[in-house]
Amino acid sequence: MPHRKNFLLNRLEPTILAQIEPHLTTVEIRHQEVLAETHQRIEKVYFPHSGIISCVVELVGGGAIETGMIGNDGEFGASQALDDKVSLNHVVMQVTGKASVISSDRIRVAANELPAFRGLLVKYEQFFVSQVQQTAACNAVHSIQARTCKWLLRMHELAGPDLELTQEFLAQMMGVRRTSVTEVAGDLQKSGMMTYRRGRIHIVDLEQVRAWGCECDSDIRSHYRRIFQSNESAR
Repeated sequence: MPHRKNFLLNRLEPTILAQIEPHLTTVEIRHQEVLAETHQRIEKVYFPHSGIISCVVELVGGGAIETGMIGNDGEFGASQALDDKVSLNHVVMQVTGKASVISSDRIRVAANELPAFRGLLVKYEQFFVSQVQQTAACNAVHSIQARTCKWLLRMHELAGPDLELTQEFLAQMMGVRRTSVTEVAGDLQKSGMMTYRRGRIHIVDLEQVRAWGCECDSDIRSHYRRIFQSNESAR
């Protein structure tokens, strides 16, 4: 069943997923496709199978910074849909992938009728808030090099060792100047951690990237395990 490629949907009992499945469709979402604009009403909820969804805070001066990544371990739009609210961020597909999609109206009905499903969505919202809080602390305290490595670790976890993105995009997601990213990327290449050619990053030495990164990646993983009472192999 393709919908079980999403970790949250895969955790549902077969009888519960069977009640939701008729209302799910599978779609491919392309790189840079916008899923929601800031203050836009949420019409669809996405459960990724692959790829990465990025939540970005846009600033009045034209800058932007990423506050959270969503992959096949989560969903986007459920908490807003349950309360009939709008998106607080600009939400864009960072890495092309597929997802199970359900309308906001239908997910509200399903969550009210299926307490186990609603409980799962609430747990993920708790995790996502913890990820945003960790990211805020990381952006305030840690060096650009450590943050870049943490960012690459999360990307690798969700999308694998080959990432198609530009330094301009990476700089925007981290809220720093492109020159800073260029310098850090050069250091990582010289140390043999990754290669970067024409907008494509290939992670060569994951353990070294982890050693250069801050503790935030492992802390985020720990939050996830504690909330879902799972281990890495279950993911």
